[in-house]
Amino acid sequence: MVESNIKFSDLVRVFVYGTLKPGEANYKRYCSGKVVDVKIALVQAKLFALPMGYPAMTLGDSQVYGYLLSFSNPKILNELDVLEDYQPNRQTPENLYNRQIIEVYEPQSLSLSWAWVYLMTLEKVERLRGFLQPGGWWSGCSLTPNYSYDL
Repeated sequence: MVESNIKFSDLVRVFVYGTLKPGEANYKRYCSGKVVDVKIALVQAKLFALPMGYPAMTLGDSQVYGYLLSFSNPKILNELDVLEDYQPNRQTPENLYNRQIIEVYEPQSLSLSWAWVYLMTLEKVERLRGFLQPGGWWSGCSLTPNYSYDL
């Protein structure tokens, strides 16, 4: 995978769909106090639940719902890369997730921005026995999307 030098602005935007969402297991440790803006959002992809208790997303033609998080410190990507077991110098199959830029949309399907996202290969999802989440929403806490955030 090739790293991109696209600069969105002074903010680093990351689309999150799993444990990094507000209210989920990793939000407080990795995002709380660092996020400067949160928007409910969606992307065109496929979402899978993994037996280990977290999700994976692949490119696809379904809608996956999550949040667009904006950070002022670009070093957040280094922290998230460690969490997601992503190293840019490794080959795609060697990473658990691979960081990529995709277009992110508002729930009304208007483009919000381009953002980083962590994707898993379909082969790895199948090897880990992931199962499709047809509604495009994952929660480890049985949360539903809402508009109140603890930044």
